[in-house]
Amino acid sequence: MPKDTTQDDRTAVLYRMVMPGHTCPFGLKSKDLLEREGFRVEDHPLRTREETDAFKREHDVKTTPQTFIDGERVGGYDALQVHFGKKDANDNGLSYTPVIALFSVAALTAIAFTWYAFATLFTWQTLGWFVSISMILLGLQKLKDIESFSTMFLNYDLLAKRWIRYGYVYPFVEAGAGILMTAMVATWLSAPAALFIGTVGAVSVFKAVYVDKRELKCACVGGNSNVPLGFVSLTENLGMMGMSLVMLGLLFT
Repeated sequence: MPKDTTQDDRTAVLYRMVMPGHTCPFGLKSKDLLEREGFRVEDHPLRTREETDAFKREHDVKTTPQTFIDGERVGGYDALQVHFGKKDANDNGLSYTPVIALFSVAALTAIAFTWYAFATLFTWQTLGWFVSISMILLGLQKLKDIESFSTMFLNYDLLAKRWIRYGYVYPFVEAGAGILMTAMVATWLSAPAALFIGTVGAVSVFKAVYVDKRELKCACVGGNSNVPLGFVSLTENLGMMGMSLVMLGLLFT
């Protein structure tokens, strides 16, 4: 039974799986969060499957870890985050964090390239490298699980709905065009390719979000992502279109 902690409101009782072949990662996260919040953790490792199942039956819970504060059960790691205000109880899980992280890395890499090539932090080439490196990283995210990406892509891409294989081809075109643009070679191939997928993508996103008013998740960072389909997705496609047009203009001048 959980220890009565009513006399010490800075003590928390934690039950978590610590088996020979498996230590529950959410149990470790719960312990860390409690300690960072200033609690003394009374740690109760559940070292066998029998102990774990008995604990679940006794407290009528389906999962571990479980945290008790002031004699009251708070719950698992997610519930603990809500308890300490680290997470909204009504959070739908949608987040731009993956896109922000990817674009930040692309921007810093573009600056690094610029510093190496020109001994300065920014030139117009920096912007071009930012777009092309972003394309490489976005393509890589899709290629990690191309089946999941192609399925999510079908929710809104107009061409993919007509030609299913386009969802499988797209990541290779995006990453390949990004690589060629970064190297600034074969512009005759990379620029039209990027212009095509960027234009189809922009039209598809605009229709789904601003015409049909659909609330969808974007496949831009791969399948099963929680990135909302909207302005960021549209901007990504417009960026590809803009860079392609500039490169084509330079190619024919």
